[in-house]
Amino acid sequence: MFKPSEMGSTRSRRQATKPARLHDKQRERDHRELRIDKVGVRGLRFPIQVRDKARAVQNTVATIGMFVDLPKEFKGTHMSRFIEVLNAHGNIVHVENIPDILHAMQKKFQAATSHLEMAFPYFMVKRAPVSGMEGVMDYSARFDATACHNDIDFVLTVKAMVTTLCPCSKAIAAYGAHNQRGEVTVQIRFRKAVWIEDLIGVIEGSASSELYALLKRQDEKAVTERAYDNPVFVEDLVRNVALKLNAHSDVTWYKVEAENHESIHNHNAYACLEKG
Repeated sequence: MFKPSEMGSTRSRRQATKPARLHDKQRERDHRELRIDKVGVRGLRFPIQVRDKARAVQNTVATIGMFVDLPKEFKGTHMSRFIEVLNAHGNIVHVENIPDILHAMQKKFQAATSHLEMAFPYFMVKRAPVSGMEGVMDYSARFDATACHNDIDFVLTVKAMVTTLCPCSKAIAAYGAHNQRGEVTVQIRFRKAVWIEDLIGVIEGSASSELYALLKRQDEKAVTERAYDNPVFVEDLVRNVALKLNAHSDVTWYKVEAENHESIHNHNAYACLEKG
C-alpha cells in the first residue's frame, strides 16, 4: 500500500514525464532504389451500397483492397491510413464516392496513383420460365478503379453461371447430349454507366440456357429442352457475348472469358476474347 505522500509523489512524476516520441520506421530512407507500384491493404470486408436497376439501390458487403504507389526513397506505407480514408466516408460506401476515395488516398499518402478494388455478391430475383415461381440468384461483381493524378480508370467485372450443351455431342450421339455449367466473366470500360443487370442479361442470353434458383418439373422440362435446341461451344459463348457488347454504344473496351466445367471430361474448356 502507498502512503498518501508517496502516491502524490508518484502522480507528480507521471505528470512530469512526457510520452516518448515513437519512431516512424516507414518514413526511413530505403537505399534499394526500387519504386513499388501498389502497396496497401487487401481482404477488408465493408458494407457498400450499389445501384440496382429494379430497386434503385442494393445493400451488400464488399471485400475491399486499397493501394497507392510508393516512391523509391520510402521504406514503407502507413497501412492504418487506408482504413482512416475509408471510414471518413461513412459506415457505408456508396459507389458514387469511389472518385472521392481515390483522391483522398492520393492526398493522404501524397501519392501519384491510387487504386480501389471492391468485389461483392449481387442479388437478383428471377422467375422460373413456366411456373413463374420466384427465387433469388446471386452473381459476382467487382469494381476496379485507379486514379492517376486527376484521371480515373474504371473497370466493371460481372461473373455469371450458365448452362452450355455441347454441339458435337448432340451431332454424334444417337440420343441426348452432354451439358455442363459454364462460368462467364465479362470486364468492361464504358462512356456511360452500364447496369450490372444488363451485363448479366448479355451473358445469360448468350448461353444454351440461363440458370435459376427455383425450378418445378415443368420449368425443368422447359430449361432442358431450351438448352438442347441451342447448343454452344465455349468458343460460341464468348463470341455471342462479344457480338452483344459490340452493339452496345457505351462500351469502349471489353474482355470476355468463359470456362465450361465439363461433365464427361476431367478438364475444363476455356476461351477468351478481348477488344478495345
